[in-house]
Amino acid sequence: MSAETVPAVAVSVVVVSKDEPALDATLDALATAGPDVEVVVVDASAGRLDPVRDRHPLVRWFAFTPPPGVATSIAHQRNVGVAVSRGDVVVFTDAGCVPADGWLATLLAPILGGEDTVACGPAVSPGHDLYGGVAQRGTGRYVDDAPTINLAFRRAAFDEVGGFDERFAYGSDVDFTWRLAAAGHRARNVVDAVVTHDWGGPRRQLRRAHAYGRARVRLYAKHRDRLPTLLRRDPVPAVYAAFLLGLPLALRWPGYLLLLAVPLVRNRRHRPLLTLADHLAYGAGVLRELPRVTTAQEVIR
Repeated sequence: MSAETVPAVAVSVVVVSKDEPALDATLDALATAGPDVEVVVVDASAGRLDPVRDRHPLVRWFAFTPPPGVATSIAHQRNVGVAVSRGDVVVFTDAGCVPADGWLATLLAPILGGEDTVACGPAVSPGHDLYGGVAQRGTGRYVDDAPTINLAFRRAAFDEVGGFDERFAYGSDVDFTWRLAAAGHRARNVVDAVVTHDWGGPRRQLRRAHAYGRARVRLYAKHRDRLPTLLRRDPVPAVYAAFLLGLPLALRWPGYLLLLAVPLVRNRRHRPLLTLADHLAYGAGVLRELPRVTTAQEVIR
């Protein structure tokens, strides 16, 4: 990133972290963001990343202690990051992300130009993994889901919807952008504002898919108005959960397993076996969480 390309406005870039040494590379990339951009880290590593902190003295570093009984404090950290930041525009990216040259100015352009209040960009992988394409859902001018891996918004929009819902372990960023959209703040898809991120090996990706499946159940329990369009807009949770529920049928009709040929063929150019395993793990997460959600108010323990 070039300091000359960053607009002279109050912007805060927030990164939440827990035990992620790759944060060092992210802070290196953000070091040239310019004097009008502050970088804030909210770290729950209990001092284990102090060497990274010490290498970046210009970063505003906040040591975060999770509330009692909270194992995954991502939503809490995000809210703290916004609360302590000083920018009128807040930008989120993840520990381990490396922004492309010109990323910040490109991402902020629709917000600073007055066109939109929320903007997001893609996260690409240097390797061939499950998440090598865009991170947000959809490829149009506006997208439905916009994770905080590459997201910017006006502070006023954040305040309007009440920030991140701390009842979520995972999925609080999707819930946040769904609430923003419902309030009239759609996420502008800025395809040229790219960050690069290593998503880890297959085991980590499958664990993530399972957690995302659980989160999807909680999301639809809260946003029941979205259920009628589930199969059209977000089919993976329902389709793969239904397939797993039907697995006993394979004992009588082995041909049932041939249904798996459909996703294998559709993803034949992009690691079909790993993609299938990812979707099955996603469906398993859905099935695990379904019995735990009985009302729209029961979001995350």
